[in-house]
Amino acid sequence: MSITVPVHLGYEFEVKAKAAEVFAVLADVPKSASHFPKVHSLTDLGDGAYQWDMEKVGTEHINIHTVYASKYVSNKAKGRVEWTPVEGIGNALVSGSWKIKDNKKSTHVELDIHAEVHVPLPHLMHALVEPMIHHEFTHLVETYIDNLIQTFGGEV
Repeated sequence: MSITVPVHLGYEFEVKAKAAEVFAVLADVPKSASHFPKVHSLTDLGDGAYQWDMEKVGTEHINIHTVYASKYVSNKAKGRVEWTPVEGIGNALVSGSWKIKDNKKSTHVELDIHAEVHVPLPHLMHALVEPMIHHEFTHLVETYIDNLIQTFGGEV
């Protein structure tokens, strides 16, 4: 028995750094991941794929250890970094994209994430676990964005 929790998050922000600098960080998965909190390990699987092993989150009695892999493709000319799930690794499927737009004096950044987290708990726990996953996922991504904004010299 397991619970599947879908998560969709979207963010937009504008930073002081040049678009080329922003793209260079976001297209470099290990460099970008170094800004993400609670990453236990990031493993290069080759061919643009990386396995993320996150620290356990939750309470003493209910905790979640998320492991997943995604394949990353970047296109500097279009200002895009996209990732798709690698099936069969871990307990989550994560896809998404970064859109980077040069506004000459600043850079506009959009983040879109879709995830499905599979938790080995009885369906009876769904009402308790789903809000916890949403809260934790949102908190981690917002901390990640804040860390990136600091790296990029702050928001405009």
